[in-house]
Amino acid sequence: METAPVGRPRDPEVDRRIAQAALDVFAEAGWSGFAMETVARRAGVGKASLYLRWSSKEAMLADALTLRIGRVADVDTGTLPGDLTELAAQVLRAYAGDTGRAALRLTLEAATIPSLAGHYDAMRTAEIGAARAIVRRGIARSELPAGTSVTLLLNTLIGGAMMRALTSPADKRPMTARDIIRHARQLVDFLLNAVTTSALQ
Repeated sequence: METAPVGRPRDPEVDRRIAQAALDVFAEAGWSGFAMETVARRAGVGKASLYLRWSSKEAMLADALTLRIGRVADVDTGTLPGDLTELAAQVLRAYAGDTGRAALRLTLEAATIPSLAGHYDAMRTAEIGAARAIVRRGIARSELPAGTSVTLLLNTLIGGAMMRALTSPADKRPMTARDIIRHARQLVDFLLNAVTTSALQ
């Protein structure tokens, strides 16, 4: 985030509140309805507080996305099911957690918002990189057949996470940490069963 003026120390709680408000407004109204005044009102701060931090709504939203929506990271648990479950859980946290609606909106609108396209591209690059690393390890451990498609694997996991976020009733959003792990395991079990069955045919 941009540096605050000297003598005005930043309040992390205010920053967090503004970031969440920015994502909520973006999720509900999209880029066309995204405005500094609306975010300030949602966060319970004066509009001047936003302009002290950011020079534009583009910069504010980009920082909110960076602060609140983490990128997928490769985690080597030692087993293919463990690796895939961790990957699926991270994707579910992004799309079905308390920032899920904003993440879904970003997926839909990033290509039309030049200032946000780079952020979305970075998210996708991280997801693809993690999936490739997991597939390589799975093949090396003989847990996956050679030639397993990274693209198909990633689309299955992310598609499952996004559909869970899109189809969940309002009172079931966001998912709890326990729900995320349980659903991640279900996705992985289904995926590995499909991969194993396909390899045997």
